[in-house]
Amino acid sequence: MSFTLIKGTFHVTGYSPDGDSVRFRALDSSLWKRLSGPAVQANARGHAQLRIEAVDALETHYMGFSQPLGAARTAGDFLLSFLGIDDVEWDENERTVVKARDGTEGYILARSTESNRRPVAFVFAGKSDEKDGAEINLDRSILKNSLNYRLLARGLAYPMYYNGLFSDLRSPLSRAVANARSGGLGLWPLDKTNKGFSVSSLKAITEEVAVLPKLFRRIISYMGEGGKIDGFKEQLQKGCEPLVRISEVHFTRLDALVEMKGEKVRLSEPPENLIFMDKVLCKKS
Repeated sequence: MSFTLIKGTFHVTGYSPDGDSVRFRALDSSLWKRLSGPAVQANARGHAQLRIEAVDALETHYMGFSQPLGAARTAGDFLLSFLGIDDVEWDENERTVVKARDGTEGYILARSTESNRRPVAFVFAGKSDEKDGAEINLDRSILKNSLNYRLLARGLAYPMYYNGLFSDLRSPLSRAVANARSGGLGLWPLDKTNKGFSVSSLKAITEEVAVLPKLFRRIISYMGEGGKIDGFKEQLQKGCEPLVRISEVHFTRLDALVEMKGEKVRLSEPPENLIFMDKVLCKKS
């Protein structure tokens, strides 16, 4: 499949990067018009927030809450190292970068934007011999050099697939996930997404165990201001998040895969078996 190659620089100063979040400045901003979807939103510095395709790293500051910080920061440190960004200084809360040697050279491969006007990108460090704006066939050999693949292969992020990512790219990513999990790499020894975890309080998911960040965010949005987990599934139903179980090619919704027993929550399918779909489909179901 063809992706547009966009050369540029990566930036973190003044921002709050984590394992799957970084800003990118295109050398030729006119190339953003090549991407399908809503127009790319860049700030006055020409920096666009990327959505790094197929990965969901542990949260470091979602609504004032974080997932286990050791594993979360390891992913963020890897992203910075991969992109060649060093001498990073954080503010006193360790949320915003106040100084760094950033503006490092790299490029992305992208086809589209998403609803928040972020380019959906495969991210690469360094130079490319290809011409800026070239149409590139993203195959497995190229994929394995991406930040996306390497985060998953090291167990530093969960897989998070959306419609639009084709199976010939999903497959090697999912194999990387399986190998990282079986090897006990990165976050996987902490993972309780499918085994189940207690939410009698938020301490378990903020300090002790790792869970799929999408599920973490939904729980925090529901419980972050206090209260119990009772009614969480009903809240998910109202939100309606359609998805496909890949192995059965079965259309369903996130709430149908979240199981609850008392204060224990679990996701019944491994993350790499799920493709999240556009919410517009909820209106048709």
